[in-house]
Amino acid sequence: MVPVFDEAATIGAVVGGVRAHVPVLVVDDGSTDGTGALAEAAGAVVLRHPRRLGKAQALRTGVAAARARGATAIVTLDGDGQHDPAQIPRLLGGLTPRTIVVGGRLHEADALPADRLNAMRVAGFFIGWAGGLRVADTQSGYRAYPLALFDEVPTRRAGFVFETEVLLAAAARGWAVREVPVPTIARAARRSRFRPLRDGTAIGVYLAGHVVRRAGQETAAGVEEVAALFGAERREVRHAALLAAAAAYGDSPAWGLALGAAAVSRMGARLAGWWHHPRWRHGARAARGVAAAPIVLPLMALQALAGSRIPDVVTPLVTRLYAEPTDHGAGDVTAHDDVVLAHEALASPPRR
Repeated sequence: MVPVFDEAATIGAVVGGVRAHVPVLVVDDGSTDGTGALAEAAGAVVLRHPRRLGKAQALRTGVAAARARGATAIVTLDGDGQHDPAQIPRLLGGLTPRTIVVGGRLHEADALPADRLNAMRVAGFFIGWAGGLRVADTQSGYRAYPLALFDEVPTRRAGFVFETEVLLAAAARGWAVREVPVPTIARAARRSRFRPLRDGTAIGVYLAGHVVRRAGQETAAGVEEVAALFGAERREVRHAALLAAAAAYGDSPAWGLALGAAAVSRMGARLAGWWHHPRWRHGARAARGVAAAPIVLPLMALQALAGSRIPDVVTPLVTRLYAEPTDHGAGDVTAHDDVVLAHEALASPPRR
């Protein structure tokens, strides 16, 4: 499914590429340049909005139409030619009943403009923290969804926030999110419609509540873990272990020293465990990211406005603070013979 707005220069080639793998549904979001007619001429089923309603609503329209035609899954990609349709089998090959597959572009980071890459990394960092996800390219619109997802996950947000909302809502309901690397294709006609300042701010505002909620959950879990050390059950176990460690010196003046040494050893082991505990490490990294945000985000806005007129001081900061490594190799899959999914989605659709 391809949501489009004024993509006459590229939509024909995109539809042709997609049709090599699956039938094509194009949602024309109020284009004024003939995009819908060109898509239809290239062989797509075209649904039209009478006026521009935004990417999120175009995606909702496409999901509803695919479901009405008996689809069980859908692949979404942009109409500007930045997504390679040849990767569709790989995305479909990664689908399972409760998995979203994201086509990740950050393994080719040099192919993306610096301001957009920085916005994607910061958003990905906080989405990962808030949702417990290990996905680098959280802003990619090249995705494969089981349509059952949208029966479980309500979507209310507009614009580019939609894709963030879907990831977090799905993760909260136990869905897996898998990332497969896809090539980045430079746009021939124009820059992305994603604006790091405007759209990044909207995503940031949406994420703020989720980040605060996750921080509260982690703090409560940490307090509960510490409090459990002083509970009667844990205290009895601890005292029994200390007495057992000093038992060999029961008839010796060294008994007190042995008891103290055992207590110090246990305390050291406990502190080392806390130091290496994932909650502490992840929490400390998130805290650094949050603390740096009031400095990094205005710098990102300034860099986006000034462009190449000023030195890029943002990318090194973002790379150090927010660029979390992700194992792209784990997502390297191929299509299975029994994954038909989107091929049957639009088998004999009515024209509109």
